[in-house]
Amino acid sequence: MLSSIESDLKAALKAGEKRRVSTLRLLLSALKNERIQAQRDLTNEEIESAVRRAVKQRREAIEQYEKGGRRDLVDAETEELAILQGYLPQELSEPEVETAVRTVIAEKGLSSVKDVGLLMKELMARYRGRLDGKRAQEIARRLLS
Repeated sequence: MLSSIESDLKAALKAGEKRRVSTLRLLLSALKNERIQAQRDLTNEEIESAVRRAVKQRREAIEQYEKGGRRDLVDAETEELAILQGYLPQELSEPEVETAVRTVIAEKGLSSVKDVGLLMKELMARYRGRLDGKRAQEIARRLLS
């Protein structure tokens, strides 16, 4: 995965894609810092985890910029978000998340809002990296209430 990011950076440099170059440089810098901290090469799972953190940061920034009415910054963060998401496995769609939630509820026999924690633990284990936890929790609360 790391070599893919590095080759994409080289291609973006040649193509003159400034936003892609800056986003990938930031990502590679974060990965390098993690590698130094771990004192070894990172696994693909660790790289994916770092990309997820970067995606989460972009989403939070977009939310804050929207509250502040900064459309220009929202657009910039949205572009970066799209670039970073290209390095992650495809997330489940809304109907797929709802189906997954209903399946776990049925399998585990969950029935009240108190069971959301158990449900989320199971969902995150099964669909690691392909599920937006915040969205899944909203659906779980709606279905269990």
